[in-house]
Amino acid sequence: MLVGPAITAASAPAVPGSSPTVAGIDLEKATIPDLQRAMDRGRLSSVQLTLFYLHRIRALNPKLNAVITTNPDALRLAFESDLRRQRHRTKGAMDGIPVLVKDNIDTADRQATTAGSFALAKSRPTRDAHAVSRLRDAGAVILGKANMSQWAGYRSFNGSSGWTSVGGQTNNPYVLDRNPCGSSSGSGVAVSAHLATVAVGTETDGSIVCPSGQNGIVGVKPSLGLVSQSGVVPITAKQDTVGPMARNVVDAAILLAALNGPDRRDPATVDAASHALRDYTKFLKPQSLRGKRIGVWRDTYGVTPETIAKFDKAVQELRRLGATPVDVSIPYIDIIDANEFPAIRTEFKHYLNAYLASTGGTHPADLAGLIKFNEDNAAVEMKYFAHELWVRSQATNGDLNDPAYKALRAAATSAGQRGLDETLRNHRLDAIVSPTNNAAWKTRLGVGDGGLFVGSSGPAAVAGYANVTVPMAFDGALPLGMSFMGAKFSEPDLLALAYAFEQGTKARQLPKFLPTIG
Repeated sequence: MLVGPAITAASAPAVPGSSPTVAGIDLEKATIPDLQRAMDRGRLSSVQLTLFYLHRIRALNPKLNAVITTNPDALRLAFESDLRRQRHRTKGAMDGIPVLVKDNIDTADRQATTAGSFALAKSRPTRDAHAVSRLRDAGAVILGKANMSQWAGYRSFNGSSGWTSVGGQTNNPYVLDRNPCGSSSGSGVAVSAHLATVAVGTETDGSIVCPSGQNGIVGVKPSLGLVSQSGVVPITAKQDTVGPMARNVVDAAILLAALNGPDRRDPATVDAASHALRDYTKFLKPQSLRGKRIGVWRDTYGVTPETIAKFDKAVQELRRLGATPVDVSIPYIDIIDANEFPAIRTEFKHYLNAYLASTGGTHPADLAGLIKFNEDNAAVEMKYFAHELWVRSQATNGDLNDPAYKALRAAATSAGQRGLDETLRNHRLDAIVSPTNNAAWKTRLGVGDGGLFVGSSGPAAVAGYANVTVPMAFDGALPLGMSFMGAKFSEPDLLALAYAFEQGTKARQLPKFLPTIG
């Protein structure tokens, strides 16, 4: 699981904190279309760009632990892209673009898919996840696997976001002893620190938007069914989704278009096929906030006064950019809280057992086997926290036809959908905004995250609706994000609003890799 492969001296290794520049191109300012134009003109090649990231991973990953492994085939994929370009046969906007994939997403190549656990170190998926197949079809360079919260954060109440036994503790690039949030922590850190152009994350509830906000990037949690779940180590098919993480809205929109589409292994995507678009960039206009009514949700769980103060200034920016802010409070949150995770206990056992049964290689056969693996390898797998969530899940019958379970899931999903639908309709809103995250907390292995999450991700996650986060402000040295939430399949509208806010505020800053702050 070492980061590799051996890298030639084609260009000087990146220096921590140095400007991310290749072929004279400032990657902090460049979008994917900018990179494509540079490659079309011969100023840049995919091999050159891929080598830049491999060098930078080697230089920075010891500080960040954001990448579990690099793809030994990455340079070959980049070379093949350059050949297509020479022959005028490029596959579109993602051709030749290096992408990191979260390590719970299957790749049927020489990389393992471990979900951060040695229990899956010898698993061998027989096919790519559908999202990875879509990336390959688009000509993207699969650069490697990103670290994460082990098992997507569903193991213990005291788990540390960004820790895996395979990859160690992922660190926030702005302040290294601060937490990156989870579970797509490595994807968020890698994009923010320029270890890849873009990355792919997954979310059940907050696992794309929180690490995006906490690492100063854009994250898109798509509507359920827009992007296939097949080939992803699951928590629950009722909420799991795959989504893009990028430094800017343009790149997030391009990656979303590459990822989405129908997959016969995921029936929800077939039903949603008419909403899968090939181009989201056409919706991105700087004036998109003009005339829009935006709900302002302040009383979400966990938000600090310091974050609210920054959020209130961001709301003033919305007004300056032409929107009409409307104060709202989303109802039925208590019903979501009472039913979501009790339902997930049954779902996790059902879906994880099914994934393990369909995955090749040598690994525990089911959740009971994973629990035993942890107990037999406690010094490595349970060094900092236990697996009490697994024990509770294993105690369920795992039966999705059980009436008691079905009542829990129906209550949770209905509450999320009604809460958003009624708020949007009653106030005649185009979207709802809320803080994505607080300033990152100090990582304390063995103690957990300390309840410092902001709960704004819940309604959209449980409802299966869209949620887009974009950099909002800084609390000292640490970034804050603002979430734009809307109805199901409202991705075009939310990306447009997020783009207008991004262009009107320019809130993102490069990480400085500070060791600590007072």
